[in-house]
Amino acid sequence: MKRIVNRTLLAISILVMAGILISLVLFLKLRTEISKMHPIETKKITDRIFTIRDSLVNIYLIQSDTGYILIDAGNDIDVVKQELDKLEIDKSEIVAVFLTHTDYDHVASISLFEQADIYLSKEEEQMIDGSQRRLLFQYNKFDAKQYKLFVEGQSFNFRNINVQCILSPGHTPGATCYLINNHYLFTGDALSLQGGKVHEFIKMANMDLNTHKESINKISTLKNIKYIFTAHHGMTDDFFYAFSDWQRTE
Repeated sequence: MKRIVNRTLLAISILVMAGILISLVLFLKLRTEISKMHPIETKKITDRIFTIRDSLVNIYLIQSDTGYILIDAGNDIDVVKQELDKLEIDKSEIVAVFLTHTDYDHVASISLFEQADIYLSKEEEQMIDGSQRRLLFQYNKFDAKQYKLFVEGQSFNFRNINVQCILSPGHTPGATCYLINNHYLFTGDALSLQGGKVHEFIKMANMDLNTHKESINKISTLKNIKYIFTAHHGMTDDFFYAFSDWQRTE
C-alpha cells in the first residue's frame, strides 16, 4: 500500500513539475512575442484617420461627415477616455464601432459608446454567446446590450465613408478586416508586421493556425491598398513590400 501511495505521489509531482515547466516556456515565449509589438502613439495619421494607443493595442477612428467610425474598442476604458480627450473627440461623436474580433483587448471600452451601433461578424457571435471557448475555461464577452451582425463581403455607408467587411478567420472564427473606401485596410490581429513585412500573428494566440494563414493569403490578393493598419504592430503604406516575403500556402 505504501509503495502505491509513493508511486502515486511521484506521478503527481512529475505532472505538476511538467505543468510548471510548460507554463514557464509558454510565458517566456509570449513575453518574446509581446516584445515585438510596436503600437503607434495616439495621434492623427491622415486628414480623416486617427489612432489611440491603449497599452499594447491600437484602435482607430475614421472621420465621416456624420461622426466617427471606430475600429475596435481597446484594452482599458479609462485610457480610451483619456486619449479621446487628447484628440479632442467626444465619445458622443462615435456613431459606429466595428469589432475585428471579441478578445478582451479589443472590446474593453464598448460601454463608453452608448449611442453607437456595434458591429461584428455573424461567425464571431459564437465567441460571446457561450457557444465557443476562447481558452480551456474562458469565454469572450463584452458589455453591449445590442449589436449588429454582418456576413462576408457586406458593406456599410456613412455619407463619405464606405466600410467593407472582409472575413479573415483563424485568430478567432469570426475575425474580420475592414476596408475603408477601398484603400485603407484595418486588420486587427489577422496578421502582424515586422520590419514592415507581413507575418503571422502570435501562433499560440490563434485558434486555427492553418485558417489564419489562409486568411493572410486572402488579404494578400487585395488591390489598391494604400495603408495597412494593425492592432499591435503599427502600420505600413507599402502593401506590395509588406507582402513581398509572404509565402503563400495552398
